[in-house]
Amino acid sequence: MKVLYFTGTGNSRFVAERTAKNTNSELIDLKPQIKAGIPQPVDDEDLVFVAPTYAWKLPSVVTEWIEKADLSGAKRAWFIMTCGDSIGNACQYNRELTLKKGLEYMGTGIIVMPENYIAMFDAPVTAEARRIVTKSIPDMDKLIADLKAGEKFPPVRVKLAQFLLTGLINPALGKLFIRGEAFDVEDDCIGCGKCVERCPMNNISLVDGKPEWGNGCIHCMACICYCPQKAIQYGTATKTRERYTFEGIGYGKEK
Repeated sequence: MKVLYFTGTGNSRFVAERTAKNTNSELIDLKPQIKAGIPQPVDDEDLVFVAPTYAWKLPSVVTEWIEKADLSGAKRAWFIMTCGDSIGNACQYNRELTLKKGLEYMGTGIIVMPENYIAMFDAPVTAEARRIVTKSIPDMDKLIADLKAGEKFPPVRVKLAQFLLTGLINPALGKLFIRGEAFDVEDDCIGCGKCVERCPMNNISLVDGKPEWGNGCIHCMACICYCPQKAIQYGTATKTRERYTFEGIGYGKEK
């Protein structure tokens, strides 16, 4: 079994690492491959994809990676999606994607993690973020038990509103709200280039020592949340919002 993951601010990495460790599986970070634009072949029969939920679907870059990658040696695929609240009707799209690749769809698991989409929402304070992660552990353990047994994840019940969120609102958000040019940098920027390194889309470049964003942004929040100076803003929405990274909450290091 191989556990393949994509993460923006660390939630999905934590879930993937815990899943791989407890199933004795190889862990593969998809971000370097996505950044390089070269999917690597995967020859294991069982694949587990772990990714955040972007507007009630898999991130488009993860979908594109799966579509392009040589998975001819694989037979079954599970999905684990992290979210702040709901994954909408993502299960249907995951099933269709899996069947398109000639794999058996083994279900989609949902893990609620701390909110990190600070372009629209407030991130929880550290104590609350840790509580949310702790609450998610039993759900992770149930999914891990299914993986170890080679069983399908339990089906997810999808309400009408969730069909609409994924089918109608997701495309609208992509066209109207997800804009790289809305990011800006303040004078506190030190030109360290960490935002350039973190961006999975190669969408940020340093110009005269300051970052500039292109039009290929997917709103992973890595640039704004990992900025050591907190110098990056998304319009005016983030000026009063705390940044969130999984490492930043110090989970497992509580005193």
